[in-house]
Amino acid sequence: MAAKLAHHLHRSGVAARGLAADLDALQAALQEPWSNGPVEGQINRLKLIKRQMFGCAKFDLLRRRVLCIA
Repeated sequence: MAAKLAHHLHRSGVAARGLAADLDALQAALQEPWSNGPVEGQINRLKLIKRQMFGCAKFDLLRRRVLCIA
């Protein structure tokens, strides 16, 4: 049990050091009114459609499906 706790504390320390190393970017992300979330969502949607259609069709059908769903 103690070893497991020590492992989790070590991992938390690694994460904290990573955040501290990029503190300026973290502060900017929290203060800015805009986000790239909508863009990331569209990329995720496109990748999902591509995975579903793998090996099924060529680009023209993929294009029609992406534009139809959007």
